[in-house]
Amino acid sequence: MNIFNKTVALFVFSIFFMNAHAQEAKIGNLKIEVAYVRSTVPGQKSAAGFMKIISQGNADQLIAASSTISDEVQLHTMTMEGDTMRMRQVNSIEIPVNSVVELKPGGLNLMLVGIKSALTVGSNIKVKLKFVKAGEIELNVPVANGSQHTSSSHDHMMMK
Repeated sequence: MNIFNKTVALFVFSIFFMNAHAQEAKIGNLKIEVAYVRSTVPGQKSAAGFMKIISQGNADQLIAASSTISDEVQLHTMTMEGDTMRMRQVNSIEIPVNSVVELKPGGLNLMLVGIKSALTVGSNIKVKLKFVKAGEIELNVPVANGSQHTSSSHDHMMMK
């Protein structure tokens, strides 16, 4: 392949990649953006997942999550107690009326427990979220190096 063909192929791939990652998911009055799961190393049995959940109307609650790549997905919160970070499972995550709830490092997050194989950067995993009012939605969430994402980054999730 000559340099021109390589350049054109890279350009086409870049446009496809940007468009595929520019989508957002909607369910009921909720919009979900900027979802990603952190990559893991072989043998690592847990990973954290993050996203923005935007209420565009009624309040709701995230009450469950699941994925085919792990034994379970727990809803978690992290807090600092002195110099110690404490992580604990919660039964639900409140989504207030007309609000933005961020699942992010150091705060609320999804914890994938019992991962069946390493999560590699560039791959995608299926994650199902269950809300009290909005119902269930399955997302195709990218695996990424956590340092590459911030709450202000573009949406990197596709809805199935």
